[in-house]
Amino acid sequence: MEGNSGQVVVTDIKIPFWSMVVLMVKWALAAIPAIVILIVIGSVTSAVLGLMFGGMFDWQWGPRRMM
Repeated sequence: MEGNSGQVVVTDIKIPFWSMVVLMVKWALAAIPAIVILIVIGSVTSAVLGLMFGGMFDWQWGPRRMM
């Protein structure tokens, strides 16, 4: 099997229109939980990095008031 590397050329794929529509709807529905998981992972990562490095900078939204 090591020396038998062949090339495959796909010239035509015949898929009925409604089968393709159903497949794309399934992909879209499967993408929703994946996006939610990525948002949760990004939020946790951002929170951890904010807690670790947030004190390094003295950023304020407004002018500092001297008392």
